[in-house]
Formats: sequence, C-alpha cells, structure tokens
Amino acid sequence: MTKGGKGDELRPIIIKKIKKGGGGHHGGAWKVAYADFVTAMMAFFLLMWLLNVTTKEQKMGIADYFDPNPKVSTTVSGANGMLGGLSISKEGAMVNNASPITPEQYQTPALRPGEQKITDEKLKEEIKKREEANFKKAESAIKAAMASSPELKELEKNLKMDMTPEGLRIQIVDQDGKPMFPSGSAEMYERTQKLLTKVSEVIRKMPNEISVRGHTDGVPYSKGKGYGNWELSADRANASRRVLVGAGFPEDRVNNVLGKADKDHLVLNKPSDAQNRRISIILLREELVTQVGANMSTKAVLEQERAKTDPLYQKSSGSVDFP
Repeated sequence: MTKGGKGDELRPIIIKKIKKGGGGHHGGAWKVAYADFVTAMMAFFLLMWLLNVTTKEQKMGIADYFDPNPKVSTTVSGANGMLGGLSISKEGAMVNNASPITPEQYQTPALRPGEQKITDEKLKEEIKKREEANFKKAESAIKAAMASSPELKELEKNLKMDMTPEGLRIQIVDQDGKPMFPSGSAEMYERTQKLLTKVSEVIRKMPNEISVRGHTDGVPYSKGKGYGNWELSADRANASRRVLVGAGFPEDRVNNVLGKADKDHLVLNKPSDAQNRRISIILLREELVTQVGANMSTKAVLEQERAKTDPLYQKSSGSVDFP
C-alpha cells in the first residue's frame, strides 16, 4: 500500500498474470495442422492416381487447360475457331509441334518398320490360298470319314471330288449296279442319305455357301407328260438339300438349288453313262458369292430405275440367275 497526503486512502497493489494458452494436451491447434496434412496427402495420392490412369493425350489436354498462355489457331480451317482441332488440309489448328493430318495420312496409315503395303490383288491372292487350303482339308476329312465307316467305304467309287473355278465340287454319282436314286424317282436310297449326312457333317464346319445341283443322263424321261429330266433333276437336288440341312448344314448358307437335266454331262462322249446321273455339291468361293451378290444388287437398281421411266415395264416372274 502507498501513503498519500491528507485524506489519502490506502490502495491495494494489483498484479496481473498472463496465461500462455495452447500448452499441454488440452490445446486444439495441432488438430488443424493435422487436418491440413491429411488433406494434402489425399490430394497427392489423387494426383498420383490420375497420372497413372490417364493417357498421354489426356495429360496434354489437362496441361493445356491450365496453360496461362494457350496456343490459339490463326486460321479458320478445321473446327473453325480457337483450338480448332485437326484438319485434313495443310492449314489447321496446331495441337502440337507436328504437322496437321494430310489426306494421304488420313487414308493410308503409316506402316511400321518391317511392314509392307498389301494391295487388293495380293489380299485376294492370300484369301484364295487360304480358301484352297481349307478345301483340301475338307476333302481329306470326307475321305477319312468314308474310310472309317465300313458301310460308307463301299461307296467310295460313288464319291468324286475336284477343284473347279467355282470352288470344291463334291459329286455323288451313280455307278453300274450302285445307283443313288431309283430309276425315275427323287426318293433316294438309304445309303445315299447316309453319304449326304456324312458330307454335311464336314462341310458345315466351313464358312462357304453351297450350290446343290441335280443331273440326269441323256436318256429321255418317259413317265407321263409335263414331267421330264428337268423336273427330275431339280427334285433330286432339292431332296439332297433337305438331307444336308436336316443333318445340320445351315439353311441360310444354301446359295441355290438347281436342276441341270442332261446339259452338263460328267462323261461327255457317253450321254447314257451311269455317272452322268449325279448330285453335285459345290462349296462356292467367297469371291464368287460376293461378285454375284454385287451383280444382283446392280441389276435390282437398274430394274427399279427402268420401272420409274417406263410405266409398261414389269419384271417377269420366275427369273433365276444361274451361276
């Protein structure tokens, strides 16, 4: 206490103590720092993940997005405007230091080292070689199936196979004393059905379409009027188609079924030879089927155009384009 003059009163001495906060385990400032650290680590790992899953082009796009001085196209080609994109002309927006895509680059990608350009002709030749190899495999498989069956082994002489411009031709022919159909009938023998079933099991594994054709010998058909070798050959071909499809061959791969009568003999100088009575199953080359399809499409377009200009034009019914 202090002394004053007259009338002075004793005054208390006040001592102020300042507490330093945040000490010990009772403070909370460290929690804020820890939260900042965890947030930074999450951002870091998120960045690492993004760098790992994005492509080079995406990384470049992200970098361009944050670029404070983006490169701007000075021409109006491409997408017309800022960051206009690729152009097939010589002018265009610059997306990097490389030149824009040219028409030549767009149509024909650059070949890798060691690669050679394959022309259409070489491609067709390669497809033809592979098709020939598949035909040979099918021929070998049919022969092996015949040899493994005692019942079919007896019919080896009735089965002939050869390569033609149309594809692999499999022919089931009559032999003297071993016909495939009764005389004048389209109801085949059981042995013929078994042989066709075995053929179907092999050729259904191949992608090719087939043509089924019936042939007769040169002896005129004499049973009744209005039914001759044309009808008989067509009926036998259709009966063969039913057996092939029934044995598992896809019906949508049957390209055509034809009756050829006696117009395409196997033994030319002997019209009445038994081998002229036969069924031909041709595995058609893919190129031939494609060309026929294109020609049919062109023909249909021409017919439509003619119908528009000529009111009297009408397509006749029953028209068939034979291969």
